[in-house]
Amino acid sequence: MPDALASGIRIAYDDAGDDEPTLLFLPGWCVNRGIFAGLVARTREHHRSLALDWRGHGESAAPQGDFGMEELVRNAAAVVEASRADRVVPVALAHAGWVAIELRRRMGRRIPKLVLLGWIVTEAPLPFLEALRGMQSPEHWRESVDRILAAWLHDAENEELTRFVHEEIAAYGHDMWARAARAIEAAYVREHSPLDALSGLEPSIPVLHLYSQPADDAYLKAQQAFGAGHPWFRVRRLAARSHFPMFETPDEIAEAILRFVE
Repeated sequence: MPDALASGIRIAYDDAGDDEPTLLFLPGWCVNRGIFAGLVARTREHHRSLALDWRGHGESAAPQGDFGMEELVRNAAAVVEASRADRVVPVALAHAGWVAIELRRRMGRRIPKLVLLGWIVTEAPLPFLEALRGMQSPEHWRESVDRILAAWLHDAENEELTRFVHEEIAAYGHDMWARAARAIEAAYVREHSPLDALSGLEPSIPVLHLYSQPADDAYLKAQQAFGAGHPWFRVRRLAARSHFPMFETPDEIAEAILRFVE
C-alpha cells in the first residue's frame, strides 16, 4: 500500500490500474476509503484509480491537533503528487466535494472534470444545519449522528452497506463528528452552496452529480433547472434507497462515471 506525506502526516491510499485520466476517490468525513472498494474494482480496468484515507481516518495517521477542509485539500494534493498522476478526475462523496472544487482551483487543467456523489449541492436546508449543530453538542451528538445514519440507510436491504455504516462510520467519536460538522457548516457559510462555488470556476469544467437522496422531485428539478442554464453540469438520480448507492447500484455508478470521463 503506497502512502503520501501531507504536512508530515502519512496519508494512506490505494493505487490500481494505469490509464489516464486518473480517478481520485475522495470519501466523506467519518468514512474510510473502503466505501469505494466496489467502484474501484469496476473502474480500475479502464482508468487508474486512487482512493485515499483522510488524516485521522482509516489507515492514515492521526494528527495531534485539529484540522479542517484546508488540511483535507492538502491530503488530496499530496496523494496526487506522490502518485505522479498527470490528469486527475476527483470522484467525491458528499462534502468531499468541497475538496474537489478546491483542487480544481489550485491545480487548474490537471483537474479536467469533477464527479460528485450524493451531495447537497443547493443551499443547505435548515434540518441539515440543525443536524450539524447537534453533532457539535457534547450532550446530543450521538443522538444526532444516529438519526442521520438511520436516514442515510433508509431501510435499504443490503448487508454490506448496513455493516459498513454500523461498524465503520458509526465508530467515529464526538471529536471527529464535531470537527466534520464545523468544517461543513463553515463551507456553506463561505461558499453559499456547491452550485454557486462551481459557477465561480473559471473556466467552467464538466461536472456530473450522481445521487439517490433526497428522493423528492423538487431537488432533482432544481438541479435540472441549474443544468439548463449551465450546460457543463449534469445530474442523474440513481435507483437506490440509501445515501450510499455505491453499495446498491455499483454497476450503474461505475458505468456513469466511465462514460462521463471518456
